[in-house]
Amino acid sequence: MFYSYATSPLGELLLAGSESHLRFIRFPDSRNEGTTAEPDPAWRRCDEFFVAAKAQLAEYFAGKRRRFALALAPKATPFEAEVWQALQTIPYGETRSYSDIAHSVGRPRAVRAVGGANARNPLPIVIPCHRVVGADGALTGFGGGLPAKRYLLHLEQQAAPL
Repeated sequence: MFYSYATSPLGELLLAGSESHLRFIRFPDSRNEGTTAEPDPAWRRCDEFFVAAKAQLAEYFAGKRRRFALALAPKATPFEAEVWQALQTIPYGETRSYSDIAHSVGRPRAVRAVGGANARNPLPIVIPCHRVVGADGALTGFGGGLPAKRYLLHLEQQAAPL
């Protein structure tokens, strides 16, 4: 596994993956269970493998990118993969509830399971788990913290077309 860092308005994001696929994005103050913003000691730093990811993240934070075009390789159960695919269909600048996502994957009663899959998303921002909110529209947990989630939603809502 290789890693690098991407500068963002949220701090230095840890990027990790292979020479061809992005596997993790971690916030400086990661709250996801079992993750840390520090690279694993066995990983090797290699900035050149993450040039495209860094460029696309910079474009996103500048309000110039709405969809990412990166090769991704997150490890997932079949259910997580389904949920993460559904997250990628949420339009830029919009939000959906956990219930909406549960319905979209054909499991309307799996709201908590959707929340769990959302929390385990290893590629936040690129797989936009920040666009999922509570049924009442309230901001709920986010691996980068609620201020980061608020920032990302505000960024997208400011840049989204009317």
